Formats: sequence, structure tokens, C-alpha cells
Amino acid sequence: MNSARQLYEALYVSTIAPNEAVSIVADIAGKARTYNTEHDITGLLIFDGMRFCQQLEGSPKQVLALTERITQDSRHTNVELLHHAPLSERRFSSFSLGYSTVDDVDALGQLERLEGQQALDAFMAMISTVDIHS
Repeated sequence: MNSARQLYEALYVSTIAPNEAVSIVADIAGKARTYNTEHDITGLLIFDGMRFCQQLEGSPKQVLALTERITQDSRHTNVELLHHAPLSERRFSSFSLGYSTVDDVDALGQLERLEGQQALDAFMAMISTVDIHS
């Protein structure tokens, strides 16, 4: 695979910082859409009122740089990278950042305890049950 066309994905879970209002999520999503478009990143963000779970996809350099930025972002705490690996094709090519919420407050908590392919499989199963907004 040509490195210029190589795709990579990362899946993480984090917790909103205690001093942040839930309303910050709309601001994060809006700025992320602009950033992602500029850096050819696509993905999906799910929020349960306390935790974020996001799948990112793009070039390895861009995805890893963004993942590092997120770990340094004071609005996130307990950032856990659950899965990262090469990707053969984009899962979310129709939007720079899809967004959804889940009502089950334990769904992301359960996902947070998984790693690797198990975490990715659980995330993909979860997204089939939510409404995604682009």
C-alpha cells in the first residue's frame, strides 16, 4: 500500500473534565469538524453525558497527531486509547465528524474496559443502535 494513501484508525474513550459544562461538547464537535476537514480526518464521536468515545481515521501521521492533541486537551481526562491499527478503507467517509449520544450511561463504561479488536467490535455494534448527526 502506498504510504501517501495509507489509512490508520484510532479509537479512544475519555471523560469530560469535572470543571467543564456538558455544553462544551457542541463546541468541541464544531471545531473538530473544521480541523478534521483541513487534515483529511473522518470519524465518529459518541457522548454519554460523561464520557467521549471517538473513532478517528486518516493518514497515520494525522491520526496519531490528533490523538496526541486529545490526550493533552484539558477538557478530557482519563484518555484511554483502546484500539489503533492500519485501516483498509474509511468507515465514516461521508462526514468529517459524525456525532451521536447514547442514553445508556454504562455503554461507554463497558467499552472502556475492552481493548483492541474487542473494543472496535463493541463500538461498531453500538453505532448500529444510535442516530448519527453529521
